[in-house]
Amino acid sequence: MKKPAWLKVPLPGGEAYGKLKGLARERKLHTVCESARCPNIGECWKGEHATMTLMVLGDECTRRCRFCAVKTVDRAAPPDTDEPRGVGEAVAAMSLAYVVITSVDRDDLADGGSAHYAECIREIRAQAPKTIVETLIPDYQGADLATLMAARPDVLGHNVEVVARLQRKIRDPRCSFERSLATLKGAKELDARVFTKSSIMLGLGETHDEVVESMQLLRGAGVEFLTLGQYLRPTLKHAPVREYVTPERFDAYQRLGLELGFLYVASGPLVRSSYKAGEFFAARLVRERRAASALPRSN
Repeated sequence: MKKPAWLKVPLPGGEAYGKLKGLARERKLHTVCESARCPNIGECWKGEHATMTLMVLGDECTRRCRFCAVKTVDRAAPPDTDEPRGVGEAVAAMSLAYVVITSVDRDDLADGGSAHYAECIREIRAQAPKTIVETLIPDYQGADLATLMAARPDVLGHNVEVVARLQRKIRDPRCSFERSLATLKGAKELDARVFTKSSIMLGLGETHDEVVESMQLLRGAGVEFLTLGQYLRPTLKHAPVREYVTPERFDAYQRLGLELGFLYVASGPLVRSSYKAGEFFAARLVRERRAASALPRSN
């Protein structure tokens, strides 16, 4: 199936892009921007409001989702105990306005890696206190979710990825729409101040009604930020694209999402879970909330 013209983007480049790419290489950072072959990397890695998505806990995942380009193993290498400090130093050195910290699934670790993940957030807080921190987490539950939330991310993201009917076909069997909703609800229960976020890929054979139902369920779980984007097949070994959704339909989903009560909806063929325009909006809300909490209370 030939890609339509609206999916073509210019090659990334420029001084700011080159600088961030060099720093990422120098500090041996795993970036989802590169490993997931994000089409927006050139846009996100430039300007004074540069954003980046860093992947911690290694680059080997213990789950086998049919949409993802990250390599998979049964047991990954042990976590690097120096990584949290290095992540904090890197974020400070790159002067990132907004950083997304995500991780592979580490089912081979007793806590799924949540304690290591949380320490990365604390190091960013200590070394780059002005940077807005979003965490895009695995489907943590119970104590593992509580460990992550104790580090107090500004935005808590977890992706349902696809509509309910396609979960078993596209995601690893250990994933489910219900489990993902429980993660998002659980985060709000642990800290009502955190903004929650999720993402849906389109073009995998879902129907319009299934997309609407998924949006309604996410809003019912208290999710405030939503992204919808076109699935692009990483290799011939991955799930095929069933449809290229038009920009007009994405616009319609954005309008519907706002009507449902989401604070922000980024919806378009090139939109990804980590998306600069959405992060810019989220950062504004986070700063407003921080400023409000710092004000002295009147008697």
